[in-house]
Amino acid sequence: MNYKSKKAISPEQGEQLIKTLKLRFKKNMKRHHGLDWDNVDAKLKAHVDKLWSLNEMEHTGGEPDVVGYDQISGEFIFYDCSVETPSGRRSLCYDREALDSRKENKPVSSAMEMAASMGVELLTELQYRELQQLGNFDTKTSSWLKTPVEVRILGGALFGDFRYGTVFVYHNGAASYYAVRAFRASLRV
Repeated sequence: MNYKSKKAISPEQGEQLIKTLKLRFKKNMKRHHGLDWDNVDAKLKAHVDKLWSLNEMEHTGGEPDVVGYDQISGEFIFYDCSVETPSGRRSLCYDREALDSRKENKPVSSAMEMAASMGVELLTELQYRELQQLGNFDTKTSSWLKTPVEVRILGGALFGDFRYGTVFVYHNGAASYYAVRAFRASLRV
């Protein structure tokens, strides 16, 4: 494995992360029915540049796991699978424009900026609904979702949660932030 990148983790950290991902993969087979860990392992070792992003997902509480495989691109798809929204990414407004619009009580960053710095994408509404088919996530918290341009232009942003046995997707002002709202990420490897 080649670990020579600005955004790289050490070989030891990479091995530990792969062990963590393997344990999570084996423990949660319903999330990736029909997929084989050996193939995931080989892909991770061939694309160690992605380990840094997965480590960021892990480090911020996302508990990334494989949720699918894209037959066309040959990529494994990882989502944050923590039961509640990742604790290390909470209290963020939606994007830089929203952050800049706040006159006082600004959060430290925005969901879109943090995701970009981690090399990941926010889940879309469709991806969030797919994730909720794999378990009950965000039963006490909520997660910012990638917002369509037409909604964002009007000042809003989408978030989702799971209450009363139902997935809810709703809107908020993009400049808002809450201690129980973060974002869930996806990464393709």
